[in-house]
Amino acid sequence: MAQEITVVRIYLREADKGRHETLMREILKILHDQHRVKGVTVFRGIAGFGETDEVYGADLLHILTSLPLVIEFFDTPERVETAINVLNGLLPAGHIISWSADQR
Repeated sequence: MAQEITVVRIYLREADKGRHETLMREILKILHDQHRVKGVTVFRGIAGFGETDEVYGADLLHILTSLPLVIEFFDTPERVETAINVLNGLLPAGHIISWSADQR
């Protein structure tokens, strides 16, 4: 039997700072400790760009460049909505996307 879930992707960079540590770690702590979402995966990109059109990449010429990260998680629509409300205060507008799916 399929269960309705909401899938969320958060786009950021390795160097993005949170209030007390890296933004990625703060997001993971919130999703794990406060909201106990069903699953979280962090993807590290080898290249990417955003609104600034600055390209970030993993090559020898840009070894210190902050690479793109995608945090993806899922849970019930209610739990996801509660988590997103907390995360909205940490991220610039437009860095979170979500969609409905069926968990099988």
